[in-house]
Amino acid sequence: MKFDISVPLLGFESIKQVELEKIDDVFMKMVSCEDNQISFTLIDPFILREYDFEIPNNVKEIMEIDEKSNLLILNIVLIQTPIESSVVNFVGPLIFNTDKNRAVQVILAESTKYGVAEKISTFLNK
Repeated sequence: MKFDISVPLLGFESIKQVELEKIDDVFMKMVSCEDNQISFTLIDPFILREYDFEIPNNVKEIMEIDEKSNLLILNIVLIQTPIESSVVNFVGPLIFNTDKNRAVQVILAESTKYGVAEKISTFLNK
């Protein structure tokens, strides 16, 4: 499924559209439609931990999000070998509005209880 990037991704401002591809029940791949050399591995944060945050009102407006919107929340994961050494960015979740085919990355406030590079192994034995 293709998504238009509603607000430029930090460090990847040239990406205007991405495609999501399912890898398995845990991981997805997000590939730039402009440059297929740019891709990110994503993970469903809810399978790892309790995870919640408020979507800012300006993001809701840009993304046309309301209480009926179907949203997909994913986080970027940096895959390492072994997989237990991989790290997840919980501070910059990606929000996909699957009804409107729009995506945005939200950067959570510095006071957040989440880390920018938390080891996936922290959550595997819980």
